[in-house]
Amino acid sequence: MSAATGSPGLFDAPLGASGGRRDSDAADGYRSLSGAAIAAGVISLLAPLAFLDWWLLVLPVVGMVLGGVALRDIARRPDVLAGRGLAVAAVGIGAAMFLGGLVWQMRSYAAELPPGFMRMNYAMLQPLPGDPADLIPESAVALDGRDVLLKGYIYPPDPPKPNGTSEFLLCRDQGECCFGGQPKISDRVLVKLADGATIHFSPRLTKVAGRFAVRPVATTDVSGGVLYHIEGARLR
Repeated sequence: MSAATGSPGLFDAPLGASGGRRDSDAADGYRSLSGAAIAAGVISLLAPLAFLDWWLLVLPVVGMVLGGVALRDIARRPDVLAGRGLAVAAVGIGAAMFLGGLVWQMRSYAAELPPGFMRMNYAMLQPLPGDPADLIPESAVALDGRDVLLKGYIYPPDPPKPNGTSEFLLCRDQGECCFGGQPKISDRVLVKLADGATIHFSPRLTKVAGRFAVRPVATTDVSGGVLYHIEGARLR
């Protein structure tokens, strides 16, 4: 107060609910939510996708890493950052989804191979560097007559077949078969399904199991013919 008048001075005004020191104290107590914790929480929502494919196992791993970063930052600056609970939850969910997805993928991988069959890949069908593109390598000849499992992508039928098809070309990758490319003759296999089964075109990875045959054929839906076949095939 002013010594002369006893009235409040300029700097002696009482601190009300809407100003002065109380607002300052509220601002000093504010903590922002950790950005890493938010990102970890978002990724944890996507972590169940790890059950769909091997490469999606990276999602729970990223969630755990971000959660760990968030916990470290919060521990270093507890007066500034919040979100520890969210980060802990993200790490826990990530660990559970990673382990669950890994076990699921391993079981699916083992179950897709029928008894007595062997896994085959397109590398086994490739001629050696410098050899003609249509030369059948010894590695392919050794598979002739064997029961095999092969994964690939269906070459889009032309014209489209709305009722599905029992015979189709299985190609090495989507870049060649699904986006206007012409797959090499060593990168395509003519598949015939067993028992009149049919399949509709899909851009997704397709797995077939059947009897492999080396039999060059010049006339197919794709110019250039085929060298390799899988007959009596079943979808896996």
